[in-house]
Parts: sequence; structure tokens; C-alpha cells
Amino acid sequence: MATRKLYAGAKLRDLRGRLGLTQKDFAAKLGISLPYLNQMENNNRPVSTTVVLALAQEFGFDVTELGQGDSERLVSDMREALADPVFGETPPLADLRLTASNAPALARAFLELHRAYRQTHERLASLDEALGREGAQLQPSPWEEVRDFFHYCDNYIDAVDRAAEHYAQHLAGDMRAAVIARLRERGIAVEITQTATLRAYDPERRQLTLSGLVPPETQTFQLLVQIALLRQNDLLEATLDLARFQSDAARAIAKLGLANYFAGAALMPYGRFLAAAQETRHDLELLAARFGASIEQVAHRLSTLQRPGAKGIPFFFARVDQAGTITKRHSATRLQFARFGGACPLWNVHRAFETPGRFLRQLAETPDGVRYVLLARDVTKRGGHFGAPVRRYAMALGCEVKHAGALVYADGLDLGRDGAFEPIGISCRICERTDCHQRSVPPLEKRLSIHPERREVVPYSLE
Repeated sequence: MATRKLYAGAKLRDLRGRLGLTQKDFAAKLGISLPYLNQMENNNRPVSTTVVLALAQEFGFDVTELGQGDSERLVSDMREALADPVFGETPPLADLRLTASNAPALARAFLELHRAYRQTHERLASLDEALGREGAQLQPSPWEEVRDFFHYCDNYIDAVDRAAEHYAQHLAGDMRAAVIARLRERGIAVEITQTATLRAYDPERRQLTLSGLVPPETQTFQLLVQIALLRQNDLLEATLDLARFQSDAARAIAKLGLANYFAGAALMPYGRFLAAAQETRHDLELLAARFGASIEQVAHRLSTLQRPGAKGIPFFFARVDQAGTITKRHSATRLQFARFGGACPLWNVHRAFETPGRFLRQLAETPDGVRYVLLARDVTKRGGHFGAPVRRYAMALGCEVKHAGALVYADGLDLGRDGAFEPIGISCRICERTDCHQRSVPPLEKRLSIHPERREVVPYSLE
């Protein structure tokens, strides 16, 4: 497969802006001509090897960031949005890539407009919303707005991550006991009760109540969430100010998300966790035992190890409910998830419900030719007493196959055989594959050919 040329004009312009350099001075430091730099910044020419080396040597720039970031995600999101029947012919993929590289703000504005359209359409389709309360105004879904915030940050928030790591350095021994002791030193009583509410804090009484019906790792996590809300409030608020959410609801959801991020980063501090992940070859069970975390918490944390200069393997992490809806999704890889509707049925995460307590492995290839090692396992969250509802999910973790040597879960897989890689996609609406036996709806970019005298697995063929 041919290597794609690296166009990173937006990132070069951003770096030059952060350094406060003119094009002339920037070109001089890179050892290239001014016209050549101008062409690269406008994506008329790819970034050369000479420039890549100069960026690393002259500025200490993490050159892996040139090939990462928003572009591939924006292209994937735009393709899915443009598959909406409201649009006509989908623009060529090359045009979408050019838009994502040269005008990312315009691409995001388009996605925001399409999201607003979808929300309007859904409201009109609902009698309750159509009749609506007086004065109701259209706003983006707060949940989707927050999800996109973390999505485009590669699920790594540097200031919060470092603050959590610093906090964890001052805790010794059992973290749960250490955090409870710290809270009590500050006059906050901690009570464990037989209640279904995971965490409840009464600021007037200065009392924190935790559920005794959940596992210890969940209690520890909730303790750390409360620590973030109490001790890191200024940091969380400053981060929220930079994000500029469009509604109070989105800001409130994001604040809780940042507190949860702090909790995971404190439970599994970046430096120690990255070293342990590499040492154990990313064995989730060993990492869970070492850090007193759940397997889901470990998998989620692995997807956040994107600190500049000390990056881990780029993982994606997702959680799916029994209806196939993706309830959590974070990706530092090129693999993207369906924003609307269900995920690809060929993805092994859907089979995890059939094999509780077991890890399922899968080699997969997406339509863009990228190959992945995928891992899936069921996640059961029990209510803690007889008759309590049980929540069932399946989680997925994966990375590109080039990192297989660093994964214990890739041992024994036939990585050298093309047939070992199962073809998967994002969603049927935008999948380019013409021969998928699990296709639910036709791809909107393909013409259908109907043959009444012949019936294959699906009742049409694609041109």
C-alpha cells in the first residue's frame, strides 16, 4: 500500500504562530526558502523529510503530531454527515481532505450546522417537542458538545492530567484509605452506606457518602472525583473557560467529565501507568490489579496516554450497550465511530455479550486499508442487591497492527496473512464495501442495481 504524502499546513501555521515567528524567520530556521514554506503552509506541497528533521532539532517538536490530530476525524465526520439524504452527491474524498487540512474551522462549522439541522428535524418528528414549551430555542445537544470536546482533544487534557499525577505523588499505600484519610484531615467525614447512590456530598455538613454496594475500585474512583471537585475547582473552571461551551448544561456535563478525567489520571498516574503498561505489554488484568482499578477504567486510561514527548500507543476505546449504541467513544487512532446510529455489526464488540468474562480478539481492516488489533470484553455493572437492575455493556480497545508487538493480546495471531483480517467499517451508510454480508442499508454513495430474477444475500448489487 502506497504511503500517503504528509500535508500539515495548518499545524505548521499553528506552530509558527505559537513561536511568534514570521514566515521569513520560520523559513530561515528550517533552512528552506520562503516560497517553499508558503507552499507547505497552504498544503500545495507536502512536508519534506528535511523540514520534519528541522522541526525536531530546532524546536524539539514532536513530529508524530504532524500526522495526527483533527484531519482524519474531520474527514470521517464530514463523510458521515454528507451521507445524510438531505445532501445530493457527496464531494470527492480528496476535496474533504483538502477542507479538513486547509479549513478545519469551516469543517467544524459545517458539522455544527448539520447537527443543528438534525436536532431540528428530530424535534419536529416528536409531538412533544413539536408542540413544545413556549419560548424553547434550538441548542446543540450538550452531551454531543461535550463528547466532541474530548474527541478533538484526543481525550488528553494536559493540565488536568499533570495535576492528578502531582496529587497522586503525595499518596502512599492503599489509595482508597489514603484519600479518605486526607479528606478527614480537612474536616470532611466519609461514610460508606448501603445505598444505590454512588456518591453524595453535603457541603453544609461536610459529609461525603459513598455506596457500599459497589466494588472498591468504584469507591476509590468516586472519592477522587470528589477530590477534583473540591480541590481542583479553579483548574476545572479555567479549562472550561477555554472550551467555550454554548450552554450551561454542556459546561456542567464537561466539568463532571473533567473531574472523572482527574480521577482516572490520579488512580493511574501518567508516568507510572505508562511504564507499567509497557512492562506488562498492556495486560489489562495485571494493570487493574496493580493500580486497584477496574478493567474498564484501565482500558479507558490507555486511550488517554497522548502526552507530548511521552506518548503511549494510540488506542481507541469504546463502550457499547446491548442495543449497539456507543455510549462512550475515545480515539487516538484513525479508526472513527459512527456518530449517528449503530456501529458496524462485524466488529467483535457485539459478540462480547455472548461470552461473558472472556476477552475476544480480532484482526480487522477498515475501508481505508488500515489494519487493527481489536479487543472486546463484556462489562457487567450489578446493582448490589437482589432484584436490582443489572447494566450490561461491552467495551472495546484497539490499536493499529503496527503496534501488535507491544500487546500481549496479539500473541499467536496470524498477523502476516491477509485473510486473517476481517473487513469492518464505520456504519453501513458510508461504508464503501460492496460485498458485505451484514449490510443493513445501502451506502448512499453507490448506485443500486436491482435484479428481480436473482437474489443474493442482500436484494441488490452496488455499482
